Amino acid sequence: MKFMRVFVVSILILVLTASVWAQKARHAENFSAVSLAGQTVELASLRGKIVLLTFWSSRCPICQSEIPKLNQLAAGYANSDIVFLAATMENENIVKPFFKNNPFNFTILPNSFDLLLKYADRDRSGNLDMGFPAYYLIDRWGVIEYSASGWDKIKPLGSAINKLVSSR
Repeated sequence: MKFMRVFVVSILILVLTASVWAQKARHAENFSAVSLAGQTVELASLRGKIVLLTFWSSRCPICQSEIPKLNQLAAGYANSDIVFLAATMENENIVKPFFKNNPFNFTILPNSFDLLLKYADRDRSGNLDMGFPAYYLIDRWGVIEYSASGWDKIKPLGSAINKLVSSR
């Protein structure tokens, strides 16, 4: 009887450990998008680099307040193999005027609703479930190592980036 309990507990621990590992090892969906500068960005071509993908909107006050902090974060890695991408569902006619007063030093990916569909979680009814801004930190092998949404995620994001940079 004691052996059976130990066996069942061992199996449960194994299943829970595998479940936690599987959640962490979510592969990033490949995408191809055209940047505001007219260049095609494809995630698969960025293998070997760390990618920070953020979803934002010019109508989101939290997103607006995070942009200077994100610029500062990106500036700290200016000479590294980290790619900073900012996807928005808005088109160029909305985004370009916004940047006149709010510079954003990431590669901007306008018209990215299809990209959002690939990354957004879904609730039980299948509805999109994504807070803004949303962050996805993708490692050199295409695995999402960190994801978060909402206000004040810059410090944990920086820590996650440092962890990936040091694990090279």
